[in-house]
Amino acid sequence: MKILYRFAFLMLGVTACSGRAQEILIADEAGSTFSIVVPAEPTALETRSARVLQDYIKRVSGRQLAVISESKATTGHGIYIGHTKKEGIIVPGKLPVESWKVQAMGGDIVICGGSGKGLIYGVYTFIEKYMGCRKVADVPAILPKEKRISIPADLKEDGRPGFIYRESFYPAARDPEYLEWNRLQQFEDLWGIWGHSYDKLVPASVYFKAHPEYYALVKGVRQPSQLCLSNEQVYAIAVAELKKRIAANPDAIYWSVSPNDDIGYCECDKCKAVDDAEGTPSGSLIKFVNRIASTFPDNTFTTLAYGYSHRAPRSLKPAKNVYIFLSNIDAYRDKPITEESSAATFRNDLKQWRSLTGNLFLWDYVTQFTNYLAPFPNLLTLQPNMQYYKENGIKGLFAQGSGDTYGEWAELRSYLQAKLMQDEKADIKKLTEQFLVDYYGPAAKFLLQYIGQTHGNLEESKRKLDIYGNPVNEWNSWLAPEKLDAYSSLLDAAEGAVETKPVYAERVARIRLSLDYVVLQQARFFGIEKFGVFEKKADGSWKPKKQIVDMVPRFVANCKKAKVTELSEGGLSPDAYKAEWDAIFAAGVTPTIAVGSTVKLGNPAVTEYPAKGPRTLVDGTPGYTDFSYNWLCFFGTDMVATIDMGAVKNVSGIKMHFLDDPRHWIFLPSAIKVEVSEDGNTYKPYTSLTNPEPDEHYEVAVTPFAGEGKARARFVRVTATNQSQLPAWRYRENKKPMIACDEVYVQ
Repeated sequence: MKILYRFAFLMLGVTACSGRAQEILIADEAGSTFSIVVPAEPTALETRSARVLQDYIKRVSGRQLAVISESKATTGHGIYIGHTKKEGIIVPGKLPVESWKVQAMGGDIVICGGSGKGLIYGVYTFIEKYMGCRKVADVPAILPKEKRISIPADLKEDGRPGFIYRESFYPAARDPEYLEWNRLQQFEDLWGIWGHSYDKLVPASVYFKAHPEYYALVKGVRQPSQLCLSNEQVYAIAVAELKKRIAANPDAIYWSVSPNDDIGYCECDKCKAVDDAEGTPSGSLIKFVNRIASTFPDNTFTTLAYGYSHRAPRSLKPAKNVYIFLSNIDAYRDKPITEESSAATFRNDLKQWRSLTGNLFLWDYVTQFTNYLAPFPNLLTLQPNMQYYKENGIKGLFAQGSGDTYGEWAELRSYLQAKLMQDEKADIKKLTEQFLVDYYGPAAKFLLQYIGQTHGNLEESKRKLDIYGNPVNEWNSWLAPEKLDAYSSLLDAAEGAVETKPVYAERVARIRLSLDYVVLQQARFFGIEKFGVFEKKADGSWKPKKQIVDMVPRFVANCKKAKVTELSEGGLSPDAYKAEWDAIFAAGVTPTIAVGSTVKLGNPAVTEYPAKGPRTLVDGTPGYTDFSYNWLCFFGTDMVATIDMGAVKNVSGIKMHFLDDPRHWIFLPSAIKVEVSEDGNTYKPYTSLTNPEPDEHYEVAVTPFAGEGKARARFVRVTATNQSQLPAWRYRENKKPMIACDEVYVQ
């Protein structure tokens, strides 16, 4: 639909042009006969809506329309806002919640809305569609150059958001006008208790020491991981806490009663009986939540179908005032949910839950949480996914992005999600192109090509897009150095197109952060190799490359300028990232005579985190705290690595590091044995170590293991024995312990 309608003969009020539909001229440079009309006793929302409309009409046309009471609207034309008598003519009864109606009527215009924010949504719909304004990010709205505001005389539009809950979790959500304009919400405004909530209702810090029976029995031991939902006191404490919180926040719409973000559900006899009968641990969960819901029949509760509770019960239906919040966390993102094989479990879960209830929300994931700035080409999946959710009964959506910190394409993702939550059939191509023009100006065409190249190269590579992946793992694929050069050329062109336009230039610079981040991360990965951080000096020693040394502080400064507070979900700040680099520069390169050796593995390494394959152990590059690159990982098996240095050499020491990262089920080996051999047949013990069973902790540590002693050897064999089973405090069904080794230094 055209935003502005141009005619040869202009008049105030209703005009006509031969052969064309009539229009209503609201205002132009010559003036206006319109007022903005509100009910005799307007609500706060009606008053605010009128002021918003008044402000934008003035900003567009230069004309300030008076805001008057309906009782005084006796002459001229009016834009009637809210529950006026005009609304009663065009709306028989009440409008649905959050819906709106915009209609021309006898030369006047009526904008009204259902309960909630329907009215202000209607006002912003009018401002965008019929006044030509756009609010694409948390920046001032874009106004049309045309000063004339007109609408079709037969205008009649009804609207309603596509979902009852709509949240795009990105920095733009800090802007209240952006939220209302694009009909988005925030969980802080809707939930009295949000997300994982067991520990908010029955906090382990308060009760576990004295009453371990309130908490989950896991493999015969009480753990504060989850609650024992069959314990009467747990129910009583949760009810008391909810009564207190509901009284303090009576306007909250939803209350979460959901498992903690942890493993280890209760296996006591009573909980287990319910779960066995229902075929899933969500059985005892739904029984408990239903009981809570019956205690508070006037409130609405949500609970998470996530982790161990993802499967629906066989027959136990959630209560009418309970919403199931599903998660698709395990699905890769390079293909739509309908096509992605890793989403098969989610699709089945959705089908089963839908057979039990129509109250379904979805917790979706739209960024790479381990690397917020990393290129993540999933824009082409946003629409088909949204259509699938809508068609399959999802009523509300939490699209989790980078939150309050800037992440790759944060503004574009949020905008497209908002438009799709309103209308899942919207023209996504047109919306993307218009956004790029609006937000990046003359750089738009180059950025559109950049989007096309990254998405096209990912598709061609057939690589998976993991929300917990790492750009380093794509070093030989769609993020290979030569591909990065091609992307960089497009960003060079984009920067050149806006170099005299500071606002656009600053926005394009945020896109550049993604490539800079990949270059830096891959420099760590390549180490002493071609694209690595170190280069060899004439005397044979190593030094950091000047371009990398200079790049780090520049990158950190640009991060701060772009309001990047965290580079990952783990909370790594730009300053902490710089500190990591300072440590890398200071540590330099550790000498080893095993660099470039041949490595044979007795058991296969984990394919999901390939690093450089077996040569990861002899590439001269250490691992850091991120297990997903520079570490060779073994899942549920031992590491048996035989290093062939090609010739017998003098050995004075052998050392390596193992990663300790319980959150990712990575533990130190239970035993480590190093042997040496001159011929590859007869091996002699060199050094060994036995580790105690792991104590409960969740810190990440790089732990060295070293042995000294003179020996002659061509072959070095390292056997790292995996833990036989997961410790009870980190037990999870279908998981096995993993060991991760970085580099075997032979000196």
